[in-house]
Formats: sequence, C-alpha cells, structure tokens
Amino acid sequence: MPKRRRGSRAARPLPGALPQALPAGTRPPSFEVLVERALAGIPEPFRPALRQVAIVIEDEASDEQLDAGGVRPGGELYGLYEGVPRTAWGADLAAIPNKISLFRLPLEADFPDPAQLAVEVRRTVVHELAHHLGIDDDRLDELGIG
Repeated sequence: MPKRRRGSRAARPLPGALPQALPAGTRPPSFEVLVERALAGIPEPFRPALRQVAIVIEDEASDEQLDAGGVRPGGELYGLYEGVPRTAWGADLAAIPNKISLFRLPLEADFPDPAQLAVEVRRTVVHELAHHLGIDDDRLDELGIG
C-alpha cells in the first residue's frame, strides 16, 4: 500500500534536527550527501529495516507515483513508500520490492536554504521509513513526524 509525504512549507523540524548555518564560503552538500547523512542518522533498532528497502533519488514523481500517493497531477510529493509494510508481512506473502523514492526537485524548490533542506530530507527519510515499518500518517502526526 503506497504512502505519501506531501510537500509542506510549514514542516516542523524533528527533535535534534535544528538547522545550522553553513560557514561563509562553504558550498552546501549535494542532495545525495544529505540523503546519505539522513540514512546514517537512523538509530537502532530501526537501522536494520534499511536493508529491506531500496532508497532511490528521483528528480520528481511520475504521474503514476502521484496517483499512487493520492496527489493530483501538478501536485508535489517529497517522498513515497511503495511496498508492503513489515506489519503486513506473512508466510503467504509474495516477495515484492520495497522502495522509498525521494524527490529532489520539489524538496529543493520548497527548501532553498541548505540547512532547512537537510532537515526536510531527514524528515522525509524518517517519514517514509516509518511507513515501511507499518506506521500510518495519523500516528506520524501524533508523533510530530507527519
């Protein structure tokens, strides 16, 4: 069951993820580096779940991904989990790939400040990994990660 992370300019930072200004003359890290840092920051006991899902960076969501995420064409998506959440796994489950897509262009457009972009990339990674773990949007909102 696909889950979505819709764009939001009013996203709250995750605890411990406050943006910090870059030193003068420093180039911001690439989007790929931000994703790598976000993945490296996933704590135990959730880290092993990363081995069960592919992480893919795409420029933007396809029409099919927008549709799967419940977003109209022209809308935006920061990330999308596609697969079967771990809480739904069973002995009769046919193996299908689990995938988290991160959409670079909408994130960079909505968060031009490098520090805020880093926070939102981390937030999106955590959000989509939570869907893989079986946590729905309502629970993520309760936890302040929605």
